[in-house]
Amino acid sequence: MLNIKAVRPEYVTAVASAFLLIGFNSILWQHLRLITDDPGTGWVLRLAFGIMIFCAFNSVLTLLAFRKILKPILICLFIISAGVTYFMNRYGVLIDAGMMRNLAETNTTEVRDLLSPTLLMYIVLLGILPSLVLWKIPVHYQKLPRDLLCKVLVSMGGAVIMGSVALLNYQGLSSLLRNHHELHLMVVPSNYIGASIGYLREQVVTAQKPFVTLGEDATRNSEGTQHSRKSLTVLVVGESARAENFGILGYGRDTSPQLQKEHGLIAFTHFHSCGTETAVSVPCMFSNMGRKNYDASTAKTQEGLLDVLKHAGLNVIWRDNQSGCKGTCDRVTLQNVSISKDPDLCANNECRDEILLKGLQDLIEHLDKDTVLVLHQMGSHGPEYFKRYPKAFEKFTPVCASNALDKCSRESIVNAYDNTLLYTDHVLANLIDMLRSHQDKVDTAMIYLSDHGESLGEYNLFLHGTPYMLAPDQQKHVPLLVWLSDNYQRSFAVNSACLQNTRNSALSQDNLFHSMLGLLKVHTRVYNPALDLFAGCRTPDGLATNNR
Repeated sequence: MLNIKAVRPEYVTAVASAFLLIGFNSILWQHLRLITDDPGTGWVLRLAFGIMIFCAFNSVLTLLAFRKILKPILICLFIISAGVTYFMNRYGVLIDAGMMRNLAETNTTEVRDLLSPTLLMYIVLLGILPSLVLWKIPVHYQKLPRDLLCKVLVSMGGAVIMGSVALLNYQGLSSLLRNHHELHLMVVPSNYIGASIGYLREQVVTAQKPFVTLGEDATRNSEGTQHSRKSLTVLVVGESARAENFGILGYGRDTSPQLQKEHGLIAFTHFHSCGTETAVSVPCMFSNMGRKNYDASTAKTQEGLLDVLKHAGLNVIWRDNQSGCKGTCDRVTLQNVSISKDPDLCANNECRDEILLKGLQDLIEHLDKDTVLVLHQMGSHGPEYFKRYPKAFEKFTPVCASNALDKCSRESIVNAYDNTLLYTDHVLANLIDMLRSHQDKVDTAMIYLSDHGESLGEYNLFLHGTPYMLAPDQQKHVPLLVWLSDNYQRSFAVNSACLQNTRNSALSQDNLFHSMLGLLKVHTRVYNPALDLFAGCRTPDGLATNNR
């Protein structure tokens, strides 16, 4: 048996700090090299930045270096940091409170798509093996007064070094930190520790807030409730569909061949999302806050669009084939079709998006009340794009048949992603055709928008969830499609030809709340006509019914 000499905790924290800085921060160092590429001063800035981070790590760990907690804390840091480092290296993700929210609200299907042998290798090599070595090393602790004095001296020494380095490199470091806010989201483990604290703080604030109702004064005028036919307005919420790859929006490939042929379909070219992840975009688009005023805790403690429509007397149904509605459908009818056992459309605990259309024919034929139906797609959810569509839609090849996107060629990633859009095109076209076939008996309409976009390797980023201010346009520019049957246009006083002329207008998910209220002729104080994309395309009677 090895006779290992006991070491002081200060040595353990110093080595652990160096290991954390070097072993888990390859993305940070690569990025620093790119943004400090001056051959004369770049290495000085990188060295100064590294010294400051090392001192910060060491000071904090030294203050926590007590007999019963030092090793458990370091072991947890090593193992969690190994997992975080894997995802940062593989997908280029940045870690903030939003990413922690995504982690907390994900489901087993999404988790399964992200698992891989490489993740296990990271955890074993960077997490478990160093932890075993640490566990075997005896640590010699002094009596408490002397131990506390050492902690204070080490921490003060670290602070002095950090201050000296900062002063000597003030101009370069201040410019670096001022112009590159992404750096603090790259430093492992402080990034995920800070993000976790931010997310937990958000949960505490949410728990303390009273629930607020919204639009209880909502009513529909007589013209909106007394038309001879019932209406069905289908709102399709897509997943990870970026406008850049939609054929109908000018993409070089024809990824929307069926939608191109749909008469009366309007494709808006300049539409942006409220967030870069489902956990933000979905509750934000269904709220009346807008992106700039959006607050996650408020969204969870306040009613949204679907509640206002229900207050107005509409039947509201949310049909889900994904990870849930993020609280937006909690007070309306929920149909979770993702757990269906259809042998043709479902396998391996996942269903194709055509499952959303199953039973729709029967719903239309027996419609007894004006209804808003929300269909939440699995869409183009990554990283395993190849699982999102049937083999018959694998038009673009070769495809990346793995979740290791960093190991696939960009061509194969884009091919797999574009195939998911081909399938979405098929689902949406089938939906429109079904709605059109019933327009003589029911006023039918479809609105499609994606929750957010997707990165496919641009700027070494994959998937989505990059903080909004840092995210590329591929994660924010999303498609918006509108189709209104002829009778729907007459009943709801909307001119489709006029809408076609506005397709290049700058719009965003901020418009959804007010546009749906205006379209369905819901009268309420929370309606803002300035944000209603249909407002300028109503007949005079239609405009009059929405005046307050």
